[in-house]
Amino acid sequence: MRLALFDLDNTLLAGDSDFSWAQYLIEQGVLDREVYEARNEKFYSDYKNGTLDIHEFLEFQLKPLSRHPRWQLDTWHADFMEKKIRPIILPKARELVAHHLEQADLVAIVTATNSFVTRPIAQEFGIQHLIATEPAHKDGEFTGGVSGIPSFREGKVERLKQWLEEIGSGWDKVSESWFYSDSLNDLPLLSIVNNPVAVDPDPTLENHARQAGWPVMSLRG
Repeated sequence: MRLALFDLDNTLLAGDSDFSWAQYLIEQGVLDREVYEARNEKFYSDYKNGTLDIHEFLEFQLKPLSRHPRWQLDTWHADFMEKKIRPIILPKARELVAHHLEQADLVAIVTATNSFVTRPIAQEFGIQHLIATEPAHKDGEFTGGVSGIPSFREGKVERLKQWLEEIGSGWDKVSESWFYSDSLNDLPLLSIVNNPVAVDPDPTLENHARQAGWPVMSLRG
């Protein structure tokens, strides 16, 4: 089995959907700018620096989902897709995804961003499979908590292997694998695939990739 995995934020997108979702809610007046904007920027900086406390961040990120009915969240998200996400989808990213789909590879997005934000984005790329941080929910509404292991750093590897078992496969059945990512946070997953690819990487990942002889590419140029 050939497996093609993609990080989402700053890899397939020329931006970060997680950060943009919080900013969108601030712009809509759903979240208080004075309270949330500085924290959103701080968490984003921590992520880029490799120092993010994922549990503290998820409490910040998921709590607003629990304060509004699902129909309202879905309405906001449709507008968010149109205004914030489609403009930052990279044409070369669409081409790269399409190439792997045409090769009949098993294709998945593996992202730390929660599945409420990212599932419609995966669908926009024509990708059926999504491994993301899962918001907890009850009776169709979000509770503000996390379900299972966050899909972050080593958690991406664990969640990937769980997913392969769930679909009746296993890591030992993967004959060839790719993972495309921009982030130093993805070194654990990049390190286990046959074909790790650094895409518009941050300085730490670029340095590691060049030392390891991994391909470095851009989807933006």
